[in-house]
Amino acid sequence: MSILIPSVPDSDQLHRDALTVLQPGFEGTTSPEWVRRHVAAGLGSVALFGRNVSDQAQLAALTAELRQENPDILIAIDEEGGDVTRLEVGSGSSWPGSLALGAVDDPALTRDVARELGRALAECGINYNWAPSADVNSNPGNPVIGVRSFGADPELCARHTAAWVEGLQSVGVAACAKHFPGHGDTAIDSHHGLPMIDVDEDLLRSRDLVPFRAAIEAGAKAVMSAHIMLPAVDKVYPATLSRAVLTGLLRGRPEDGGLGYQGLIVTDAIEMGAIASTYGIEEGTVLALAAGADAICVGGGLADEETVLQLRDAIVGAVRSGRLPEERLADAAERVRSLGSWARLASFGTGAAQAAPTEPDLAVGLRAARRALLVTADPAQPFTPVTERPYVASFSPEPNIAVGDVTPWGVAGMLAERFPGTRVRSVSPEDIAAPGELDELVAATVREAEGRRLVLVVRDLHRHEWMAAALRLLLAARPDALVVEMGVPQAAPVGALHIATHGAARVCGLAAVEVLTGQPTVRTQ
Repeated sequence: MSILIPSVPDSDQLHRDALTVLQPGFEGTTSPEWVRRHVAAGLGSVALFGRNVSDQAQLAALTAELRQENPDILIAIDEEGGDVTRLEVGSGSSWPGSLALGAVDDPALTRDVARELGRALAECGINYNWAPSADVNSNPGNPVIGVRSFGADPELCARHTAAWVEGLQSVGVAACAKHFPGHGDTAIDSHHGLPMIDVDEDLLRSRDLVPFRAAIEAGAKAVMSAHIMLPAVDKVYPATLSRAVLTGLLRGRPEDGGLGYQGLIVTDAIEMGAIASTYGIEEGTVLALAAGADAICVGGGLADEETVLQLRDAIVGAVRSGRLPEERLADAAERVRSLGSWARLASFGTGAAQAAPTEPDLAVGLRAARRALLVTADPAQPFTPVTERPYVASFSPEPNIAVGDVTPWGVAGMLAERFPGTRVRSVSPEDIAAPGELDELVAATVREAEGRRLVLVVRDLHRHEWMAAALRLLLAARPDALVVEMGVPQAAPVGALHIATHGAARVCGLAAVEVLTGQPTVRTQ
C-alpha cells in the first residue's frame, strides 16, 4: 500500500491541528509504529475496537505505550455495556445495556453500573467512552438502536442518560452522549444508508432532544453527532455536516433555541455509508469541521495510516483554500486538547473527577441484570425449573455493525455448562429461506427435543417474521416450551414461561438461566 508523503513537516501547527482532530483506529493488539509516530506529531486521540483487545493486561500495556508519546492523549472506545461491548468482545459484557437499566428505572443503579464499567475502562488506561446512547427508541422497528436505548419515553431516557454520564465521569472517564440530535426514530441503519427523520421541530424538542439536554446538564464531556437527515432543521445536509444542527441547535444559546453545549463534538464514524457513500470521507470530514464538529471518528472500517494522512491533508487543503477557517480548526483542536488534559488530571484524582478504587465491582452488573428480567408465566402450565439437559434453539438475526458478529450471546452455552449433554441448534434466516425449509426445521427440532425441556431463544422477535413464524409452529407443537427474548420485548409474551432480558449481555443471559434453573426469584407480571 502506498503512503502519502506530507508536503510540509509534521511540526507545522496547521498539520498538528489537523492531526489533533482525528480519532482513528488501527489493527492489532499493540500500537503500530505509525500510530505512535503520529501521536508524537500531534494526533489527539486514538480509537480502540474489539480487534485491539485480548485481555486486561494486554490492553493496559497498549494504552501505556500510547500515553508514553502523549500523556494527554484521548484513548477512546465504544463500550456501552450490553450488546455493544469491546472490552469483553470475546465473552459478552459484565454489565447490562441501556434498555435493561431503563426497564429497572432506578437511576441510582444506572449510575452504579456506569461507574463500575468506568472503573474497568480506567483500569485499562481508557479515558474516553463513546457512550451512552441518548437516543429515544421511538420506532420499535429501529434496526440499529433498539436495546442500546434506555427506552421509548423521553423523560426516562433523560434521567438514565444523566445518571450514566455522572457515573462514568465520576471515575475520570469522559462520557459521550450519542447520536445527536437523536437516532431513535429511524428505519435505516446509518452504517449502510442515510436515514431520514421527517418530524417537526416541536416533536424533535419535546422528544429527541430531552435526553441530550439532560446529558449536557449532567456535564457530558462529549456529544456524538448522528448521520441522519432532519429536514425540520436542515433540508440540505445530514446532522453531522450541518451547521444548523451542530453550531445552531447544539452549541447555540438557549435564548436562541440552542442547548448551549460547550464541550467536545465528535462525529459518528465518518466512513459509515451515510457519509462515505454520499459525500466521501474527505469531503465529509471538511464539512463536519466547518459545521462545528471538533473531532472526526474514523477507523472502525478504515484503520490504516493512509486514511489518517488522507484526512489530515484534506483538512490542511481546506484551510489553505479558505473552505475551512483556520480559527475553526484551531478551536476544534483546542477542545480536543482540553479534554485530554481533563482526562489526565482526572486519572490522578484531581480536577473534575475523584480518585477511584482500582478494582471494579463486577457483581453490580449481575444484580442489575436480575432486576431487569420480566417473567411472564402461562397459568395453564405451571413452571417447574429445568433440572436436566435441555434442548436449546437460538434464533439469530443478522447483527448490525455496531453490535458485530463476534460476541457470543444467548443461554445455550450457560445451560450446557450446567447440564453436559445439552443439545443446541442455532437458526439464521438463511436456514429457512427456501420453500419447505421452515417445516423441515420445526419437524427436526421437535423430533430432536423429544424427552427434553425445550428452550427457544429469540432476539427482537417483533422485527423478524421468519423468527415469529418458526416460534409459532414450534409452540403449536410444544406449548410447554420456554421462551427467552433477548432483544426489545415488543411482541406479546408466549410460551409456558417467557423471560424478557431487555438485552443480550452475558449477565442478562446468566440472569435468565438462574430463572430457568430455579435460581433467585424475580419480579413477575
